[in-house]
Amino acid sequence: MSYNMREVMVIAAGKLLENNKSVFVGTGMPMLAVLWAQKVHAPNLIMVFEAGGIAPRMPLLPVSVGDSRTFHKAVSASSMHDVMSLAQSGYMDYGFLGGAQIDVYGNLNTTVIGDHEHPKTRLPGSGGSNDVGSFCWQTLIIMRQDKRKFAATLDYITSPGFLTGPQAREKSGLPKGGGPWRVITQLGVYGFDDTTKKMKLISLHPGIKTEDILENSSFPIIIPDQIPTTQEPTEEELKTLRDLDMFNITRR
Repeated sequence: MSYNMREVMVIAAGKLLENNKSVFVGTGMPMLAVLWAQKVHAPNLIMVFEAGGIAPRMPLLPVSVGDSRTFHKAVSASSMHDVMSLAQSGYMDYGFLGGAQIDVYGNLNTTVIGDHEHPKTRLPGSGGSNDVGSFCWQTLIIMRQDKRKFAATLDYITSPGFLTGPQAREKSGLPKGGGPWRVITQLGVYGFDDTTKKMKLISLHPGIKTEDILENSSFPIIIPDQIPTTQEPTEEELKTLRDLDMFNITRR
């Protein structure tokens, strides 16, 4: 069965989510990846949505984090205040976000391109993404990679990654031990170096070379000597994804 790289992205991201853990879910591809993970290998993955849905069993992919489907058979139809408090109290294992720009330390911009007061492009803004990046123990980011999006300097920091490097999160008052964990793009999967907190390549997607990684980033990425290849999606995995993807998120 043929596949495209957006499908590889979503399935690779879904495989990172463990069963019996909680995830604060953002709009778009994060919702699709989380729903796929729950259907395929993590039936007890606890989804939490900004509008207040906690642990739903969604029959279909929601349009947004405020869609009524995010409350379907949920253990709680709560509030934004309650779910943000859950994150602040340390109960969110994963945060799952998209972004318009990311830098070498995993800081995210979803606010503006250009000057804040006179931007070239006004983006959706933070919503709950600052809280997610600040308080979830491990943040996953799924986004397309090119030189503009993998930016040497962000036009605005909406959600904190490792800020300016080692110890910067802790010095700013954020909980010790949290921060960005994985970045998934159409080219590969990335993590962050334990010492420098800079982005490093973890795996290359099928057919992608290290040259593609470097040509599509405005900052240096740590490239290990040995780089595994991301596992190709199986026919069953693809069928499940396509059945769930009612809005053709992976076909845009």
